[in-house]
Amino acid sequence: GQGSPQIDSGASTPALFVSFRDGCRFLRSKPDLLAALFALTSDPSVAIVKDCYHILINLSADETLHQVLVCEVQVLPVLLKNLQDPEFLFSDQICTILSNLSRHDKTCRTVFQVRQASFPLVLQEGLGLAQLVEIFCNESFNRKAKLHYLGPLLSNLAQLPEARSLLMDQDRCVIQRLLPFTQYEASVVRRGGVIGTLRNCCFDHAHHAWLLSDAVDVLPSACGPAVSAGGQTARSGPRHQEDAAGNPATGTTHTHTHTHTHTAEGSFRLPDGRLHPQLTATKAGRLTLRQKNVYPIVRELHRWEKDVHVGAACEKLVQVLIGDEPQHGMENLMEVDIPQDVEDKLRDADAKEQQELQEEERRRREEEKQEK
Repeated sequence: GQGSPQIDSGASTPALFVSFRDGCRFLRSKPDLLAALFALTSDPSVAIVKDCYHILINLSADETLHQVLVCEVQVLPVLLKNLQDPEFLFSDQICTILSNLSRHDKTCRTVFQVRQASFPLVLQEGLGLAQLVEIFCNESFNRKAKLHYLGPLLSNLAQLPEARSLLMDQDRCVIQRLLPFTQYEASVVRRGGVIGTLRNCCFDHAHHAWLLSDAVDVLPSACGPAVSAGGQTARSGPRHQEDAAGNPATGTTHTHTHTHTHTAEGSFRLPDGRLHPQLTATKAGRLTLRQKNVYPIVRELHRWEKDVHVGAACEKLVQVLIGDEPQHGMENLMEVDIPQDVEDKLRDADAKEQQELQEEERRRREEEKQEK
């Protein structure tokens, strides 16, 4: 008879083909098949459920399937509901799927706003996002899952101004709870996600004074242990910090995407200095960074850092810290009106610099290979 297609639960492993590009293209016009696949995540067989979640991770890495998964299959309420279950076996897979679905603005907003009758976790209401942070910070919340990929999810949500407002609600202690994870050694994904969240929050320059104040004191987290409360360097030698990939010179927030086979180590590798560029946008931020003695730390970082992109970012930061203050009325670098022709020239110069840096990085890797 007519009706929704059924997928034989015994066929879930062969159905892994849908993780490939042709399968994704085929499924864009087959929401019923996707719904049947998603229904199998409730199958009694743990092996089948595991296979289905792995397929969904790879499907969610394809942006062209996001609207189908979110709007037609309506995966979000079930995923978020299961995420809140401390006994759920596949919460790590759910975190990865949500991280992928929130990578682009449109579906990120849908993830943030999703609501359904009798569904308690609505992220756009302050309590919902605070609860997500609570789950993330409680490492024993689900003993069957690590929940590291909640970090990239939070970072992606922090693309949205309304999510940043909730994270930086001064009446709640939300963002402060994330700060210790900037030094988290056990997972580069968790650590990178938190640093990405903080950096995205730094795009709201109206909050810079609060972020740098004693109420939050984001700077030690941005610099590792290098900056103490008294502004003295507490570093005997360079340390490394990994972060979400991206160019700090651009004015865009940062996102993460993952497939089931993806390894995140390379994509999160960035050192301490990458939070700072946004914090130098306001006069108060620049003064605080100077008072906290950040300049010699970044200068030292620039000296030993091998990654040419990171070195270039450090150099730009040093130039801001040692340069003269902008003239009156131009103190907030985020609000300076740049003529279109100048903006075009700057963009071209930045593209040229990136090309040169990539070439330099390629040469450095070749030299390292020859030395081996």
